[in-house]
Amino acid sequence: MPPPRPLSRLYQPRNPLFWLMLTLNGLSPLLAWVVHNRPLNAWATLLLTGFALGNAILGTFLLWRLLRDEPAAPARDSSARDDTLAS
Repeated sequence: MPPPRPLSRLYQPRNPLFWLMLTLNGLSPLLAWVVHNRPLNAWATLLLTGFALGNAILGTFLLWRLLRDEPAAPARDSSARDDTLAS
């Protein structure tokens, strides 16, 4: 069994996958709430349910990638890059 990964690897505000995962995992319960509490016809119910399930699956996949991948290195300052090129 592989060692457990720290949950601190999830918090990567500079990684766009982090924000996409948060958005998708927040949108899924909202879609489920709409399906449950609003009167919709059958097609709209199926469509919104499909979107909610797709969001949950994609959000879980992004969560897994954030845990699996190494955190992105901090961006280097452009002035530091200019200094290394000058020397």
